Amino acid sequence: MNEQEYPVYLSDVPKGAHTYGTLSYNRRSKCWTIKGEPCVTELAKRLFPGCDGRGRGVARFTAHRRIIGDLNWLMLRYPLEIKESDRARWAEALKDAREYAIRRERSLTSPASVTPPDDEFRGDLMPFQKLGVGFLLSSRRCLLADEMGLGKTVQALAFLATLRAYPALIVVPPHLVRNWVRECERFLKPDGSLRVHVIRGLKPYDLPEADVYIVHYLLLRGWKTALPDYHFGCVIFDEIQELRHSGTEKYSAASLLSDTSENVVGLSGTPIYNKGSEIWNVVNILDFHCLGDWESFTRAWCDGYGNHLVRDPALLGDHLRREGLILRRTKQEVLTELPPKRRLVQEIDADDRVYRELMRPVIELLGSLRALHPEAKERAMLEEQVGRGERQATGVAKAPFVAAFVRALLDNGEKVLLFAHHHAVMDVYKKELASYRPAFITGRETTQQKDDAVTRFMGEKTNLCVISLRAASGLNLQRASCVVFGELDWSPAVHSQAEDRAHRMGQKDSILCYYLVAPQGSDRDMQDALGLKVSQFVALMGDKTPALSGVQDAQQAAKAHIEKMLKQYDAAQTNDRV
Repeated sequence: MNEQEYPVYLSDVPKGAHTYGTLSYNRRSKCWTIKGEPCVTELAKRLFPGCDGRGRGVARFTAHRRIIGDLNWLMLRYPLEIKESDRARWAEALKDAREYAIRRERSLTSPASVTPPDDEFRGDLMPFQKLGVGFLLSSRRCLLADEMGLGKTVQALAFLATLRAYPALIVVPPHLVRNWVRECERFLKPDGSLRVHVIRGLKPYDLPEADVYIVHYLLLRGWKTALPDYHFGCVIFDEIQELRHSGTEKYSAASLLSDTSENVVGLSGTPIYNKGSEIWNVVNILDFHCLGDWESFTRAWCDGYGNHLVRDPALLGDHLRREGLILRRTKQEVLTELPPKRRLVQEIDADDRVYRELMRPVIELLGSLRALHPEAKERAMLEEQVGRGERQATGVAKAPFVAAFVRALLDNGEKVLLFAHHHAVMDVYKKELASYRPAFITGRETTQQKDDAVTRFMGEKTNLCVISLRAASGLNLQRASCVVFGELDWSPAVHSQAEDRAHRMGQKDSILCYYLVAPQGSDRDMQDALGLKVSQFVALMGDKTPALSGVQDAQQAAKAHIEKMLKQYDAAQTNDRV
């Protein structure tokens, strides 16, 4: 390796100088430990997020290729004596850190365009997709966050084929298992020798020999200790936003899997739903402690210790891109032939009588909520019930009018995706729009029924598909010409994902996205919250940030709406007494 190619901070530490302590490797905790003079250990703990060590004269660094660079930089100023039994390990770690630094710099200044080998991959990649494969190869542990519809799946498979990193494990949401089987068979090993095994059940068994194993997230907890023993050459986490919450068995199992593989890729067009800090959970799976530990991350990047709101999302996004942790391209950047989405907010009528009737139990809950102390443990649960009840009342009251709006679109030859949240609302759609023989993907269907629904819509058996807002990830329904939101969600990322079921690569029509808003209920406040919330997601992903007065996360918006309902309740009670 040419010494001039890697950064100066990764140079060899001079020999013969005074040493300020010792450096040793702890195999159990997988960290490098400094035991030395306080001037070194205290400086390390102050300078480097995630560096810890209880007591005076001890500092620990996670054995991470980026952190190795920090540690080597520190040793250039304060040389340490490396324990003899750990010198070979340190030399290897430093070599890996240098190679990664060189790849990262080259990917930023001269990104590589990679075409996978013909004997391993079948298919033609677009120029931006070849650059995506080059990025994945330069990092090996990263997040491909391209906007939906740009072919993240095919880029990940091209990466796998180029590395020949078999056996590979692909972790997917339950409803996407069959889709991944089809895509693997379509693109990998053109000679037909590909072996794919879908893991079934929570109870581990001896896996048969295969090139690609596919497991869905709900099974990870059962296979938590078994899968890491296979040391997969590559692990791909599709829709990695499934891991945006830590502290679960699913998250723990994913972390163990990542730890045993050299190549780990996450795929998601919307890795963040509500909180900017969720990105820490996501990238921590991909590259452990690359942003330090949770405490140091929130202290450095958020509004304070334990806070979930990232103070400067754009700055964090820039850091992630410079470090080779994330790549995101938008349709506007790479697909000039794809027409832009057009969003139209349209007010529609609602049945006041139905709304008042459904709101009666909600108003009773508001009375119970008002009687609770602000710090009461039951308050959060009661607030959730109030919010859920009002959203359902809003959705059911306007559902017949939503159906009438959709009927007009269908009668004009449009192909429609209709999104809602509550089953009671979708039941109204089913009754009102029965003559159009709609397909349904609501969360109540089996995997086969979901596949049949997609096939019916894409096969022109029906021009209407009714979908749950939270069941939209991974669906490919680009035949649609219109997207209609019969109900709203507090999170803009949910809406963006739903829109992109139709607005995908290959789509030739201009997509109209209708947001149908009722005059009463939760719609108005949700519409306002959607506009505010976008900046936390957009700025972090590197897209153009809209001019907004502030950042408000979805949970905060929902809570503010409940407080508004309480004020209205108090005003109504006062008027009744008068």
